[in-house]
Amino acid sequence: MKHKNSLLATSSLVLVIGCAAVQPNLPSITEAPTGNRLQGKVVWHDLITDTPTESREFYEELFGWEFDSVGDVLGFGSNDAYTLIRNNGRLIGGMVDANRLHNQDNSSQWVALFSVADIERAVELVEPAGGTILTPPTDLANRGRIAVVADNTGALLALLQTKDGDPADRDPEVGDFLWDELWTDDVERATAFYQNLAAYKASDHNVEDDDREEDYRLLTTNDKPRAGIMENPFEGVKPVWVNYIRVEDPAAITARVEALGGRILVEAQPRDIGGEVAFIAGPSGAGIALQTWPIRDN
Repeated sequence: MKHKNSLLATSSLVLVIGCAAVQPNLPSITEAPTGNRLQGKVVWHDLITDTPTESREFYEELFGWEFDSVGDVLGFGSNDAYTLIRNNGRLIGGMVDANRLHNQDNSSQWVALFSVADIERAVELVEPAGGTILTPPTDLANRGRIAVVADNTGALLALLQTKDGDPADRDPEVGDFLWDELWTDDVERATAFYQNLAAYKASDHNVEDDDREEDYRLLTTNDKPRAGIMENPFEGVKPVWVNYIRVEDPAAITARVEALGGRILVEAQPRDIGGEVAFIAGPSGAGIALQTWPIRDN
């Protein structure tokens, strides 16, 4: 894979909490309350973008996603500072207009939100485990309480204690978020951090190709796969959480990316752990991965 710095550009940390800055009363991430919290599960993704109009058109055309402004949803009229993202009518994420945050940095990126049962307790565990608290627990009304932290290798993530419960586990459809994967320079150190945070069980899965052999670290809770950790495949790239979208044909998706205003960061190709993968960036430069599922041997 050819590395592109823009894929993993580190943004201003303050903007990760942008959803709290632009709209303090955000709707729940589940339209039907579940009352259950699935600690350790990535339950939401937010796109921080300084090109919201172009980003919306890009993802509408590429994946068929639908966008609803929070103002429309809450009956307050149009408010495009925060927008809900749907796939086939189901909520899957949100989009923050970074221009409303009055920050001079280009902070476009996707951010993964991890479920915690008690956000105050979760945040208390961050610094003793070597992480950093970037924003303390913040109330988002109907959504719940959020905090932004960095793990002990420097990767950014958000913690969310939902008010109405987390989305139930289900098989992801085409166009849904499929997987979240930490690329880090210290797999063992990162694993210890996340096990302390969410009591994950960790297991290794051997991956081989013609050039190398390595382990892929899988994190699970209640026998459910939640995330992966692997050695950073690119030299000089800071640790980062990479988010994957389920697609049927990565090459067919990448063939349309540039015409829609995005960029191809890594062309579609077989992946060592199975299936096919590609990496793209939207109009604002925020990178995201494409992956086939279920994984078929190549």
